[in-house]
Amino acid sequence: MRYKTDHRLFLRAHVAATMLAMTSIAAAQNAGEWTLFCPIGSTETQLVDLDNTVVQTWESEFTPGASVYLVEGGAILRPANDPSAGDFGGPGLGGRIERIAWDGTVEWSYLAAGPDYVQHHDIELLPNGNVLAIVWERHTAADAIANGRDPARVGAEVWSETVIEIEPSGPDGGTIVWQWRVWDHLVQDFDPNLPNYGVISENPGRIDINAGPEVPDWLHFNALDYNAELDQIVLSCFTLSEIYIISHDPNDSGDLLYRWGNPQVYGRGGPDDQKLFNQHDPEWIPEGLPGAGNITIFNNGNPRGFSSTEEIRPPVRVDGTYNISMSGPYGPEGFTSSRDEIDGVPFFSSFMSGVQRMANGNSLVCVSLENRIVEIDPGGNSVWSIATAGPAFRGTRFAKRDARLEGLLWCVADFNEDDVVNTQDVLAFLNAWTADEGSADFNGDGSVDTLDVLAFLNAWSSGC
Repeated sequence: MRYKTDHRLFLRAHVAATMLAMTSIAAAQNAGEWTLFCPIGSTETQLVDLDNTVVQTWESEFTPGASVYLVEGGAILRPANDPSAGDFGGPGLGGRIERIAWDGTVEWSYLAAGPDYVQHHDIELLPNGNVLAIVWERHTAADAIANGRDPARVGAEVWSETVIEIEPSGPDGGTIVWQWRVWDHLVQDFDPNLPNYGVISENPGRIDINAGPEVPDWLHFNALDYNAELDQIVLSCFTLSEIYIISHDPNDSGDLLYRWGNPQVYGRGGPDDQKLFNQHDPEWIPEGLPGAGNITIFNNGNPRGFSSTEEIRPPVRVDGTYNISMSGPYGPEGFTSSRDEIDGVPFFSSFMSGVQRMANGNSLVCVSLENRIVEIDPGGNSVWSIATAGPAFRGTRFAKRDARLEGLLWCVADFNEDDVVNTQDVLAFLNAWTADEGSADFNGDGSVDTLDVLAFLNAWSSGC
């Protein structure tokens, strides 16, 4: 043990003397964290720091359709509003999904559309590299009526909702490897001689084909999020003011595992039981963050006239199913937390918007109609904000040392995290290495040894 200690001290002194004789390598970086957003009318996606300085932009041929995600290597993955995608209309129209590299190269551009379907609103990158997408699916009036839709509530056509999983290939290819369709999970009490007939309240896992407004876009899903631990997807249904959770397991029945927000639409509540009003952006809070396992929601508040950010704790069992009584609605009865003011002032957005839980316990709130993104503490006090050049679908915050931005906006050789790579980083590393601290396992092999010194010096000498 003495040899190991002496060896470390000798190597530490030798390396430190060598490094102090060298010229410092400056690599000034922007301090703080990063926020990603794209105004809905812009073709430019922006990443800003806490000083609201734009540190990166990605340019597209198309406006968003409508979300945007930061992915590995500093690329973005975004649905795009492609006018050639078909004759569907309505807010949130996309039709194309593209991946744009840090340097602006379009690495993948996939047309997620056909004569009777088109991507809209939101997508999600899965751990396996595939992409989930929300899709409008066109049905004729005759098809809708044959499935139990009241003829008085049908116009020329009906758009239902589908979630597809796309396996990307090549620069513009993709294969749909999984899908979930609302049309396969309907219930109706209009005509006992037609399919899907049943008592609405006895079928909470199915969606009433006669609920919602008498328009083609009768459901208007506007967001999705994926939980890898549960292998489940949460969806936001704008018109019915509900969120749904479905299984991604192809062996599951596909009926709704959970729904919440407006139990009157499945016959287990009345108007006074409604909690959500045209909500957006349900997101599971990731492990390691305050409230992990809960779901945050931006509650737009139509028609009550004010918005709020909400947090709920779904009654999930160990096996991934959800508690519900024989006759009552899914819980919980209320919110874990709810915030309808920022700095003591009500806020409101009738459309889009979102909320993200952050590692420090604060929340990043995008109030689209007010053209702003605000970080608020648990008391509703703003600690950071930015005015967006037009409504943004949502904003997303990333840690200063997010792995997707390594070598682009932060340097791994900046060991003391002072935003400059110089000899102070060498000394800081050697202190940690001599003390056998886990942070000195620079090559990530589980051991703190001389290989870590070599790895660190290689990074340091290259400036990153």
